[in-house]
Amino acid sequence: MIRRFVAACGGVALGAAVLAGCVQMEVAYLNATDTIAFEADGRDLLVNGTLNSRSLAAFEQAMINNPDVTRLVLLEVPGSVDDEVNLQLGHRVRDLGLDTHVTADSDIHSGGTDLFLAGVERSMEDGAVLGVHSWAVGNLQGRDLPKSDPEHASYVSYTKRMLGSDAFYWFTLEAAPVQETHVMSAEEIAKYGLLTKPVVRN
Repeated sequence: MIRRFVAACGGVALGAAVLAGCVQMEVAYLNATDTIAFEADGRDLLVNGTLNSRSLAAFEQAMINNPDVTRLVLLEVPGSVDDEVNLQLGHRVRDLGLDTHVTADSDIHSGGTDLFLAGVERSMEDGAVLGVHSWAVGNLQGRDLPKSDPEHASYVSYTKRMLGSDAFYWFTLEAAPVQETHVMSAEEIAKYGLLTKPVVRN
């Protein structure tokens, strides 16, 4: 399964084969449980948790229950354990014309950052953390594949739709391996056009 998720695995330093097995078990667990929460707050939909195979269905139900929502506010989103569904979710957010926002306390990474890109208008408060890294399937990481490999296609298409260019996608692959995360600087956020509005400073 393709994923953008920093696996904890108990925080223990492990060999590659053991780590891969540990991650597979953790991914299976996270896909079998309700790890993402969408909670309406007026016209905002607050997003918390790990994005997984259930995320799109949970989002659709939240929108049925709260049709006046116009913006997703991503709070604590460590990543995604099902990138195929996560990209579908992002496309759906864009199709609906929703905006995305991160607060001064937001801490989003990998698949969470991908979801943030889906907003028509994308805003952030000073202090928000946006992390990125390579995706992986087992021991294979996206950064290990040549740019011509078809595994990149859905990510490239998604990033081009959201940002108008695929430059950010290639940046994420090199920014950090899947076991780590790179926290984006203000300069990087500006360089790759993640925001459509100036940073809100208190």
